[in-house]
Amino acid sequence: MSVPEHLQDSQKLISDKGFAIGSTWYHGTSSALVGSITQNGLKRSGDKALNQAAKQTMATIGNDCTESIEPVFLTQSKELAYFWAQQTVHERSMRFETDELPVVLAVNLPAELASDLKTDVGAASLLMTQKGEAYMAFVVSLYEKAGVKVPDVDLMNADRMAYLNQLGMAYYNKDISAEYIEQLK
Repeated sequence: MSVPEHLQDSQKLISDKGFAIGSTWYHGTSSALVGSITQNGLKRSGDKALNQAAKQTMATIGNDCTESIEPVFLTQSKELAYFWAQQTVHERSMRFETDELPVVLAVNLPAELASDLKTDVGAASLLMTQKGEAYMAFVVSLYEKAGVKVPDVDLMNADRMAYLNQLGMAYYNKDISAEYIEQLK
């Protein structure tokens, strides 16, 4: 995957302790969603159109689709956010056949809100998906590019902080107001 130069930050962030954490977090998304995010902020369970399409598909085959409220996923790296933006664009293009572009958003939460950020232990489920395998390969490539030993993370048994520090995975289980969000260009 070719990451735009202005989003390449992993070499500055990665050390033998993993990804450094600063005050700015990043979220990857599709250009089609930026207008709504700019107006309404980042909403948990995010992409209403994609969720509705999945619900309709399930109804077509006779299954009920119980919607769950997913948190807003964040990372401390623009490069990692770009990976997820690419995934979002791919999923949307498969469903809606549109031309969309990956977009990375910077999220600057005030200290009292940032304290609610959690490390995302959902990474263990990455073992079960092709997308997860691609993410793990991408993370390994960033460590290698930075010249840092790739951490040996046992996803099923890792310490909670390993998901954040070594894999760059965090979440915020509340909606994020548009005032804290800026599109990177």
